[in-house]
Amino acid sequence: MKNEMRNKIENEKENEKEKDLPGKDQAGKELHGKSLRDFYLFWSTQSLSQLGSSITAFALTLWLYEKTGSALSTSALTICSYAPYVLMSIFAGALTDRLNKKRTMLVCDSLAAVSSLSVFVLYRLESLAVWHLYLLNVLSGLMNTVQQPASEVALTLIVPKGFYQKMSALQTLSRSLVSVLNPLIAGALYATFGLDLVIILDLMTFALAFTVLAGWIRIPVTSLPDRESTLDLVREGLGFLKRTPMVLTLILFMSGVNLISSAFNAVLPGYVIPNPAGGTRILGIVTSTAGIAMIFGSLLSSVMPRPRDRVRAVYLTMLFSLGTENFLLAFARSPVIWCIAQGVGWILVPVMSANLEVILRNTIPVHLQGRVYACRNTLQFFTIPIGLFLGGFLLDRVCEPFMQHNQSSFFLTLLFGSGKGSGAALMMFLLGMAGTCLCLVIGARLKSYHYSDD
Repeated sequence: MKNEMRNKIENEKENEKEKDLPGKDQAGKELHGKSLRDFYLFWSTQSLSQLGSSITAFALTLWLYEKTGSALSTSALTICSYAPYVLMSIFAGALTDRLNKKRTMLVCDSLAAVSSLSVFVLYRLESLAVWHLYLLNVLSGLMNTVQQPASEVALTLIVPKGFYQKMSALQTLSRSLVSVLNPLIAGALYATFGLDLVIILDLMTFALAFTVLAGWIRIPVTSLPDRESTLDLVREGLGFLKRTPMVLTLILFMSGVNLISSAFNAVLPGYVIPNPAGGTRILGIVTSTAGIAMIFGSLLSSVMPRPRDRVRAVYLTMLFSLGTENFLLAFARSPVIWCIAQGVGWILVPVMSANLEVILRNTIPVHLQGRVYACRNTLQFFTIPIGLFLGGFLLDRVCEPFMQHNQSSFFLTLLFGSGKGSGAALMMFLLGMAGTCLCLVIGARLKSYHYSDD
């Protein structure tokens, strides 16, 4: 077994070397052209499908809020889709490594489409209930848990290494466009035509992505012997992280970033809406500014030269983003400054993401990527629901009562204002301090590592 795996790794290394030599001969150029063609087809159609799914998710949130009038009920939709992703990713990635990547994506996308179709049928029959949405969101979350690592490995297989940074930038660009466009499109379609047309549009984008993936994109087949158990594969993924402290430290660093960012997302509505200069419309504008900034950041990342040290680029961009955005929001009282803060805070996120993805794809062997990416998903993203809970809890139970109790303090009022929302400003300041400390402490450890493409 060990000799077999060793030979497999050596063969993959040889393949990677060939993949790194664009323009070696005419055949090599044709191979690279085909790989990029496959990537562009895959990226564009899958991005459209993601936009369709996001539009449906947003429209279902609007429908559910109309039915229940409860913010907690609508939040539970996200929890139902996110919980399986966090809990099961570590096993799904190991499963993905032993399966055909293309077939896995096609099956997962099909089952997700069945969920949307089920919602459409139940809605047309006037039988759609809240528990239906929760159950179907759990199913969609499980499908995404398996599909996502398969998609990540597939991209590694079809894209030449020299284009990893560009690939990551384009992926971030599409995610940014989805985050900006989906509430606008979903809100307009739902208000005008109802839930029917929204789901039909989702199914049309799925059909396009499915057809292109099934008929026009070739993904090399890589699988492991069936005699290895799923638990063995999970151990190998965790073992790789243990043997590669640079990658593990970066993942734990991003886990801390996600904790602070998700707490920020929980606090932002409580900061903008109660403010005399704010409100729900201003919150929408401020929130969309982040997506617009990420679009510009994605374009910047796609054309900027390779940094000399990608690890340094990761933590320095986050040091600038986490500190600047939160401190500006904590002390500002103008919606213009709020938008500027969001723009400054998010424009470098695609740069960070691109450098992190290049490090991971070049460091993790292809035959291990599914299970390692799955371990990464669990370790890096489990802090998001924790951050959402802590942000809301600390705002409602600690910071707002503290500021209300100390309204007579001239110093606190000067810094954070008065009335409802002043506690959110204090919370922004604390998050800025936490983000700065995180970057400085973990950054000091990351300084011992260096990663360059050379």
